Amino acid sequence: MRWIHAAGRGLLVLVVILTGYVASGARAAEPAGGGRGPLTVATAGDLTSYLGPLLAGWNRTHPGEKVTLVELPDSADEARAQMITDLRGGDRGRFDVLNIDVAWTSEFAAAGWIRPLPRDRFPLGSFLPPVVDTATYDGRLYAVPYVTNAGLLLYRKDVLAREGLAPPRTWAELERTAKTVAPKYGLDGYAGQFLPYEGLTVNAAEAVYSAGGTILGDEGERVTVNSEAAREGVEFLARGVREGWIPQEALTYKEEESKQAFLDGSLLFLRNWPYAYAAASAAGSPLAGKVGVAPLPGPDGPGASVLGGSNLAVNTHARHPDTAARLIAYLTSEPVQRQVLTRGTLPPVRAALYDDPGLIRRFPYLPTLRESVLTAAPRPKSPRYDQVSLVVQAAVQDAMTGRQTPGDAVRRLARELAAVSRR
Repeated sequence: MRWIHAAGRGLLVLVVILTGYVASGARAAEPAGGGRGPLTVATAGDLTSYLGPLLAGWNRTHPGEKVTLVELPDSADEARAQMITDLRGGDRGRFDVLNIDVAWTSEFAAAGWIRPLPRDRFPLGSFLPPVVDTATYDGRLYAVPYVTNAGLLLYRKDVLAREGLAPPRTWAELERTAKTVAPKYGLDGYAGQFLPYEGLTVNAAEAVYSAGGTILGDEGERVTVNSEAAREGVEFLARGVREGWIPQEALTYKEEESKQAFLDGSLLFLRNWPYAYAAASAAGSPLAGKVGVAPLPGPDGPGASVLGGSNLAVNTHARHPDTAARLIAYLTSEPVQRQVLTRGTLPPVRAALYDDPGLIRRFPYLPTLRESVLTAAPRPKSPRYDQVSLVVQAAVQDAMTGRQTPGDAVRRLARELAAVSRR
């Protein structure tokens, strides 16, 4: 999983691009009981080649507050498990700052593993508004958004141009084009990430949200999924498999597999994160110049995406919480966030960067991504999010494979989520 993407690679890159920033711009009031000194930062495995040298940039300008990066496994589940093991160790833990999937904030906060943060310490008003909600729990700020993400619809603009068609804005338009146009060009119609893992939870939530439904309310205390809107969303996915415009193979796709199928010329439409569009449009790609991007469609117009990305949180038992807060302010400053985009190709949380003409010329998908982020919603908030996600995956998979009707799957989902909330 890429957190969407997890990720961009929001989880996979924690301390990104630490050069090119004037340190004084990140300074803020000292927190009570704070302290300065070395830090250890935990993230999932770094898949880039530039992380080490960039960390050296921070360390050169902060010789008394050097950061040591601890790379955990690439797998989000394994990284989460190792973080939790360390956090449960209390003052014996190794990790001071953690780069966590946006969906984990509620779980970590409810467990008391991460400390609440003062809102006035960070430039939250400069962020895209929806991303701030991913960092809160029970009305308090427990993390700071670092990288955001939203699902997009990638499409073969060369094929649609030949047919004189605009990209679909509704599910009906998507279905019709996937069923009638894709076969003419030897393509499958539509795919997302439908293997039962976190990606299926995201795709299912997007379908439910796009239809006007929700899954949980009140920080996971109230189950709201048993609705006509949720049934409509699950039926959209199940119908695609049943009618064949979602290929059976898509039931095995995660982010990378679905991206590769699109790059291989097998798909007309693909739901994925912006990194997939960047890869398909890059020089040397077999689809360079042939790919367009649009917001995800919904029943009656543009739908809703789920927010991906990662947040930066501070261990309750961090050795030097002031340095931790200063590092987070640094990483979320506009100069560093600009480089998160330009050198890391990760979607930044700073709103102004999405309106920068120079950046738009270089990353033409930015206006569409901004629109998608602004209409996106977090995954269901719950202190038991890992269990919530497993329940969603199992029920929606059964609907998509025909083992249950969408209506039965939604009713089962409501029952099982209620049981999770009572634990």
